[in-house]
Amino acid sequence: MIAHLTILQVVIPLSAAPICVILKRSKLVWLFAVLVSAITFLISLALLQQVLNTDVISYQLGGWQPPWGIEYKIDKLNALLLLIISSISTIVLLASQKSIEKEIPQDKHTLFYILYLLSLTGMLGIVATGDAFNVFVFLEISSLSAYALIALGKDRQALWASFQYLILGTIGATFILIGVGLMYQMTGTLNMLDLAQHLPEVAQTKTVYTAYAFIVAGLCLKLAMFPLHLWLPNAYAYAPSVVTAFFAATATKVAIYLLIRFTFSVFGFSFSFTTIPLQTLLMALGLAGIFIASISAIYQSNIKLLFAYSSIAQIGYMIVGFSLATAAGLTATLLHLFNHALMKSAIFLALGALMYKLGSVHIDNFKGLGRKMPFTMAAIVIGGLSLIGVPLTVGFISKWYLVKALLAQGWWPIAVLILLGSMLAVIYVWKIVEAAYFYPANAAPKQIEEAPALILIPTWLLVLANVYFGIDTSLTVEVSKAAAESLFGSTP
Repeated sequence: MIAHLTILQVVIPLSAAPICVILKRSKLVWLFAVLVSAITFLISLALLQQVLNTDVISYQLGGWQPPWGIEYKIDKLNALLLLIISSISTIVLLASQKSIEKEIPQDKHTLFYILYLLSLTGMLGIVATGDAFNVFVFLEISSLSAYALIALGKDRQALWASFQYLILGTIGATFILIGVGLMYQMTGTLNMLDLAQHLPEVAQTKTVYTAYAFIVAGLCLKLAMFPLHLWLPNAYAYAPSVVTAFFAATATKVAIYLLIRFTFSVFGFSFSFTTIPLQTLLMALGLAGIFIASISAIYQSNIKLLFAYSSIAQIGYMIVGFSLATAAGLTATLLHLFNHALMKSAIFLALGALMYKLGSVHIDNFKGLGRKMPFTMAAIVIGGLSLIGVPLTVGFISKWYLVKALLAQGWWPIAVLILLGSMLAVIYVWKIVEAAYFYPANAAPKQIEEAPALILIPTWLLVLANVYFGIDTSLTVEVSKAAAESLFGSTP
């Protein structure tokens, strides 16, 4: 069984999705989905432990040797991603049963869990596979279920958000497919390791340049990097809260993983950062994303929309670290990738608690909530402090390593800009704090009480993780450093 953990990570949630139809009862389906997600989490822990001890795990489907057969390959980089996806999925699912009561019609609850498990399958498959075409297949599984999950939102604008994401997501996926097809045309292989060995022979051809351009453009659209971010704000704002919590922590992170994987493991460091002027372009766009998205967040009155724009800004920090093209910069990116997943899933689950009680997350509804819903508001505030980068939170660790990486390269003006960008986060977080703690409560026809424990407990698990991993960084820093150094050590 242990030898097959790699494929079971994907097969179990894929097989579980249609079983949900048989179970029918909402609570039974919820318990089943939580169990399935928890199993994938335990598998991801086992795979991470195995990778840290034995380096790389290779699993050949059907016993066919690569490149003829499809290979699943787990190293330190994707082991970290598998852990993020499966852990966040499990915690979010714990809160889902209560949260969707008010946000999704009863007759669509089973459909929600089916789509959720399919989306989880797609993301785990994208990360685990070592085959470039398989990436596209799992990308489509994940994306199609994501479009439907967003459309389940009770606001009619959820349909527009889903349609907008469908159009732009399809363009991004098509770009990736074209790039993969061009690489196959030049090398005759789809296995990533085999591609890395054959691409240098044809690296100076226009076809390979074109393939790289299509793949990078498609992935940047999928990860919502400025200015290709137009699908993200509405998708996050109008999707059901648990869907937003899951996607904010995982979907864009998977796209960033693919950008790292194709850049370092397939095309190679030299081609990506020397032959192609990727460094300057991504640095400029990352910084622009930090400032423009943060300023946009300040002016939002819908708090889900505010934190959606904040996510675009946080993606900017990851892109800046990536564009440094150093092991220290990539370590900072991987750290922020893990830490941002904790921040945003905690915040959006807390907003889900507000949606459950108030039916709205408009800033006017936050007045006086610090006294009426103290645990929910405290979760949002701690998550906000982590976004700013206050010491003893995970956000501080990410930005500390990013600033260190910039200073090591002598790029102190960029380090100053990173700190200024963090100050913008103070403004939009303070906006929420001011409303919740410094204004009297709005008159309401019924007494507002604290959110149910089934939503609060998963939320606070993530909040406490924000603090714990901000104090004890041994696991996150060790794995991120090991993954970054292994990528630089293996680049052609």
